[in-house]
Amino acid sequence: MSMLGDISPYWLWFAMGGVLLVAETIVPGAFLVWFGLAALATGLLTLVADMGWQGQVLAFAGCAVVAVLIGRRIALRGGGTDRPFLNRRAEAQVGRVFTLEAPIADGAGHVRIDDSVWRISGPDLPAGAKVIVLRVDGAVLLVGPA
Repeated sequence: MSMLGDISPYWLWFAMGGVLLVAETIVPGAFLVWFGLAALATGLLTLVADMGWQGQVLAFAGCAVVAVLIGRRIALRGGGTDRPFLNRRAEAQVGRVFTLEAPIADGAGHVRIDDSVWRISGPDLPAGAKVIVLRVDGAVLLVGPA
C-alpha cells in the first residue's frame, strides 16, 4: 500500500483513464470511452488543484456525467444516413408502380423489380396490368391496381 501512497493522485487518474480507453477497444460499445475521458479530465483537475479523495471522486462523477451527455449528443447527431432503406429493401418499394409480367391469380403472383423477383399479393389482375405497392407484409409486397 505504501507504493500507491508514493504515486501522485493525478497519475492514478491518468492510469485509470488509459485502462478504460484500452478496455473500450477490447469491449466495444462506445461507453467506457466516456468514463476514460472523465478519468483523464479528473487527472488534469487533480494536477491543477489540490483536492482530497472526496473532491476527486466528485470531480470524476461530474466529469463522467458531462462526458456521457456530450457522447450521447454526438451519437444522436451522427445517426442520419443517406440510404435509409439499406437493410429494408421491401419497404423501399412502397409507392412504386410496376407492370405485371405474369397475372395475379388467386391473390398471389410475382413481379420483377430491378434484378429480383418479388412475391406479391393483391386482387386478380392480368399480365401487363400496372400495380402499385401499397404496403409490405414480411417479404410479400401487397399491391393494388395503379
